[in-house]
Amino acid sequence: MAITDSIVNFRRSLKRRNLSRHTVKNYMNSLAHFVVWVKAPIENVSREDIGAYIDHLMDKSLKPETINAHLNRIRQFYRYLIEQEQLATVNPVRGVPKLRVPKPLPKHLQDRQAQAFLEVGKRLRDQAMFLLMLRCGLRVEEVAKLTLDVIEFRRRRIWVRDGKGGKDRMVYVSNDAMKALVDYLKIRPESKTRKVFLVEKGTYKDQPISVRGIQKRMEYYAKKMDIKISCHHLRHTMATQMLNADADLETIQDLLGHSSIRTTQRYSRISNLKVQRDYHKAMEIL
Repeated sequence: MAITDSIVNFRRSLKRRNLSRHTVKNYMNSLAHFVVWVKAPIENVSREDIGAYIDHLMDKSLKPETINAHLNRIRQFYRYLIEQEQLATVNPVRGVPKLRVPKPLPKHLQDRQAQAFLEVGKRLRDQAMFLLMLRCGLRVEEVAKLTLDVIEFRRRRIWVRDGKGGKDRMVYVSNDAMKALVDYLKIRPESKTRKVFLVEKGTYKDQPISVRGIQKRMEYYAKKMDIKISCHHLRHTMATQMLNADADLETIQDLLGHSSIRTTQRYSRISNLKVQRDYHKAMEIL
């Protein structure tokens, strides 16, 4: 069977696993780059070839986590070829160690920075989008996919459907985030789409805003304030503020949709206010 046929069949198998369109696209991009680069027939690729491919990716200045993601997708492709298409070969990526990935602390905004950021973005749409990240902990992809039918205005909560990992979760909406959302919906143009946030100018006016569109708005305001900030920083800020307010890690885990409590525990390493309070409380007892 030709390699192109195998890739098409592999793509079908990914879709049957109900993976998101974004995930399937990443798999296909990784395989396309690998197949174009490798010189040997796919069934004859060796571990030495994989090592050379890692060097190639490193020469392109890709981050270790990106390279690990590429290798995992290629590993899964070979696993499919062997188990599903009965290809007589070995998996050359099996056993190849992952690149060591640095684990920096999550970056967040100080309270004054968060307030200054919100004051810079005066457009109602942008205020609502960013407050949903800052107050509710939504990911940028979740903001872009947000639809009107999942918002429970009276109960001030949102059902996040098909979040990261295909999981659903409930998040709650603060007073200022709800006000911003309602104020935007009052001026939002009529549209056939159920998506909440729409493009306001240009060729795609009144169409749902994309993830990249939201990120570009973030970059615009970050440049205006002359600070380094991303959409994910707002989510990190919400988690840090919750922890500083003595919220349980399990509560924060549920709100953020973390699969593992270990991911949430990273925030405890930067919650200086809580550490400071705990320290002084302990010292007063002595």
